[in-house]
Amino acid sequence: MKKVFVLVIAVLAFGGGDSFGRNEPLANEGKDGLYVKSIDQVLRLNENEVDLATAVMIISEQWNQNVYGQRYLSSLDDMAFEIRRRLEAKNLQANYRAISVINEYLFDESGFKSVKDAADPKDLFLHSVLDTKRGYCLSLSVLYLSLGERLGLPLYGVVVPEHFFVRYDDGGVRFNIETTGKGGSADDEHYIKKFGVPTDNGDSIYMINLSKKQTLGCFLNNLGNSYNDVGEPDAALRALERAVDLNPSLAESLTNLGNMYLNQGYIADAIYQYQAALKINPADAKTHNNLGNAYLRRDWVNDAIAEYTQALKLDANFIEVYKNLASAYCKKKMYELAIMQLEHAIGMEPKNASLYSQFGDVYSQMKDYQRAITHYKKALKIERDLAKAHYGLAVCYGKTGQVDDEIRSYKKALSIKPDMAAALANLGNAYFSKKEYDTAIEHYTKAIQIKADDGAIHYNLGAAYSNTEQYEEAAAEYKEAIDIEPDMGDAHNGLAFAYYKLEQYKPARKHIKRAKELGAEINEDLLAAIEKKL
Repeated sequence: MKKVFVLVIAVLAFGGGDSFGRNEPLANEGKDGLYVKSIDQVLRLNENEVDLATAVMIISEQWNQNVYGQRYLSSLDDMAFEIRRRLEAKNLQANYRAISVINEYLFDESGFKSVKDAADPKDLFLHSVLDTKRGYCLSLSVLYLSLGERLGLPLYGVVVPEHFFVRYDDGGVRFNIETTGKGGSADDEHYIKKFGVPTDNGDSIYMINLSKKQTLGCFLNNLGNSYNDVGEPDAALRALERAVDLNPSLAESLTNLGNMYLNQGYIADAIYQYQAALKINPADAKTHNNLGNAYLRRDWVNDAIAEYTQALKLDANFIEVYKNLASAYCKKKMYELAIMQLEHAIGMEPKNASLYSQFGDVYSQMKDYQRAITHYKKALKIERDLAKAHYGLAVCYGKTGQVDDEIRSYKKALSIKPDMAAALANLGNAYFSKKEYDTAIEHYTKAIQIKADDGAIHYNLGAAYSNTEQYEEAAAEYKEAIDIEPDMGDAHNGLAFAYYKLEQYKPARKHIKRAKELGAEINEDLLAAIEKKL
C-alpha cells in the first residue's frame, strides 16, 4: 500500500507539471514584442504584439546599464508558471478566479508592498520592483499587468489624476484591482471621487481600459519625471514628448512637459501645454499654479495673479501658491497684498523657514531693511542652512553699510550653495567697496564661470582690473559686457579709459562718445585728453 500511495503522489505531481508546467507555453509566447530592442521598435508593433514587460525592461536597461533585462523577464516567466501551477492545483481556469491566487502569491507570500510615496526615482522600474519587492501604484501595476499578459488574463491599466490601477474586464466580468492595497477592489465611483476625475470630457483617457501602448505612455510620463529628478533634463524631455504623443489627452503628461519647457526657458511652449492640460482637467490646482509661473516669467502679472487665485480656490492649503501670489503682487509693488498672502501661509505653516525668508524679500523691496533683517533671522532660526535667507541678509547689510556683516553672510550662503552666482558677484562688490580689488577679481571670476552671460559682472570685473592697472584685462571684460549689453554706457566709458591707458586713442574716443550718447556720466577731462592725443 505504501508503494502505491507514493506512486500516486508522484504521478499527480508529474501530471501537474506536464499539463500546466513549463511544457505548456505562456500566453505571450511568440509575440514580436518579445524580440524588440528599442522603444521605437515597440511603438511600431501592432498593439496585440506588444509585450509590456519587455518594453519597460528596455527602459530599465537604458536607465541602468548594469541591468540585464532578460534575467528579469525570465523571473517573470517563472512567477507566471508558478501562478499557473497553483491555478491547476485548485482546478481554476485563467479567468477572474485567478485574481485571488495572484494576490495571495504576490502580496501575502512574496511580500510585494507599496512604498509610502514615489519620491525615489528607482521605484518606477520593473527591475527595481522585482529586486526590492517595493513599488508605487504604476510600478506595481506594471508588474501585475506583466504577469497577466503571460497568463492570458484580460487585464488593463487604468489611469486617473495622479494614480494608476489595474482592471479585469473579460466583457462579462469587470472589476478594479488596487495594487497598492494588496490587490483589493474598489468601484469606479471611489476613484472618480477620490482622485477628482473630470467627467465632462468625452475624449478623456481617464477611467478607460488602456491599451499597452497607452500604459507605456503613462510609464514614459513618470520616466520623464525620474530623469528630471536625477538631473538629466534632455532625457526627461525626450521621454515626456513621447508620453504626450502616446497619450495626448493625459493632462499630467501635458503638465509635466510644460514644466520641462518652462525650466528650459521655452515659455510659450510651456503655456501651450498647461492650457491644453487645463482643457482636459480644469480642476488641477498644480497646473493653474504652473501656468501662473509661466505668465509671471512673461511679465503678464495680472494673468499670473488670476491663475494663482484659481489655484487657491481649488486648493486653499497650497502653500506654494501663496508664495507665488506674493511674488506677483511684489512685481506690481502691491506690498501689503503680498504680506497678506505670506501671513496667511505662515498661519498654516508657522515653522516654514522659506516663508519668513520671502517675508524678508518683501520688506527688502520696500527698503525696510531692519524688518527684512528680522525676518531673515527668523527664517535662519528655523533652518540654519537656508542659503537664500543668508543671501537676503547680506543684501540688507550691504544696503545699511554693514560691510563686514555683508561679507560674512555672503560667505555663509556660498558655503551652503557654492554655485550662487549672485552671491559671488555681490561678494566681489563688497570687497570692491573695501578697495580689496584682487579679492574682488577672484569672486567676479568665479561668478562669470557660472553665469558668463551677465554683462554687469563683466563690467565690475573690468572695473576691478582697471583699479589694479591691468588695462588689457579690463578692456577685455568691458568688451564682453558691451557684447552682452551694447547700450551699457558705463562699460563704454570704462573701455574708453582702458584704451586711453593702452594708448589706443581712436577707439578710446569712439567709446567715450558712445558713452555720452547713452547718457553715462563721463569724465570731460578724459575726453579732452583723448582729443589732445589725437
